[in-house]
Amino acid sequence: MRLRLREPLLYRWLRLKRALDRRPRPASELGTPAIRRILAISCTALGDTLLSTPGLRALRQTYPQAHITLLVHPSLQQLFTGLADVDELIPYDGKWRGFRRAAGQLKGFDLAVILHGNEPQATPLAYLSGARYIFKLPNNNRWNFLLSNREPVLGWDDLGHGIDQRLAVTKLAGAAGEFDRRMTVPAHAEGKAAVDQVLTERGWQDATIVAFQPGASTMSRRWPRSRFIAAAAEMVKARPDLRFVVTGSPAEAALCQEVAAGIEAAAPLAGGTRAWASAGQLPLIALPDLLRRASLLVTGDTGPMHLAVTVDTPVVALFAVSDPARSGPGYDLDKHVIIRKWRTCDPCYSKNCPYAEPICMDNIAVEEVVAAVDTILSRGAA
Repeated sequence: MRLRLREPLLYRWLRLKRALDRRPRPASELGTPAIRRILAISCTALGDTLLSTPGLRALRQTYPQAHITLLVHPSLQQLFTGLADVDELIPYDGKWRGFRRAAGQLKGFDLAVILHGNEPQATPLAYLSGARYIFKLPNNNRWNFLLSNREPVLGWDDLGHGIDQRLAVTKLAGAAGEFDRRMTVPAHAEGKAAVDQVLTERGWQDATIVAFQPGASTMSRRWPRSRFIAAAAEMVKARPDLRFVVTGSPAEAALCQEVAAGIEAAAPLAGGTRAWASAGQLPLIALPDLLRRASLLVTGDTGPMHLAVTVDTPVVALFAVSDPARSGPGYDLDKHVIIRKWRTCDPCYSKNCPYAEPICMDNIAVEEVVAAVDTILSRGAA
């Protein structure tokens, strides 16, 4: 009952509070040193946060003297510690249970930019931070009355790629000019050391490594595990020395181990191991260096896909339900291969897909992926 009442009560209270709020908000302050403290909200998943880093860079270039605080998901705090364009990280998982605590920490801000955050929490938090200016896109939800950009009303379909959506928010907040669209992630010496150690222990220091990411945030973004195994078996026919690292979160460890074991059974390597499941074996701060060490990553629409793009590793990106024009690789498109097979259910179940291995992703053939991998590996050899 408390959860059901929380949002409508908050909504009514903030409606009244905003109606009585007479603080001046002159547009002339935006883009000037009058903005001293900035709250940036991007507290969802790995890929979403990476997509926000060009926006953070744009804010830093526009407000070089401002103190920029980033609200980030707790699971990503260590990975993004040291990000050059922010001064402070505050962990928040975007849910009700930490809402009051986060609201208590966020005080005295001049400007809030919501790069990516869950509602109904993100916009109320931005307002409770004290920010007189609040910008968010899309702005077509019921909390629009708290925003500085109430008009025009825009939805996701109006905003293009995720990087461009975030840069559009920063432009509303005073950023001007052309900004670099490349994503960034901090370097972590301990992460690199962990990768070097495990590759040395396996004798993979000089191996050609193909990374597989079989897991995803929703079932509708997962290529069937049997297809990963079959693809690896085909790849080694032309390149018998290939090794495979199967990446994933600790929660995906069983899936990754199943794929790695399947590859070992289908394509055994005399005198060594062909595949290794890194899920749960390395900390998240090691993942950038692990992907940097790989020759390419085969993945659905996932956070590791964006991380591979960030560290300049080519990807074979597999799409069915999601749109690569919005959430695929955002630049260096000549380096990556995107395979998209449109959904087959009408209407599409999307995030609520009931299939254990979605039939839309099953439409992507092993031969297509093997050919894409060969294209990238051949390009690298040349």
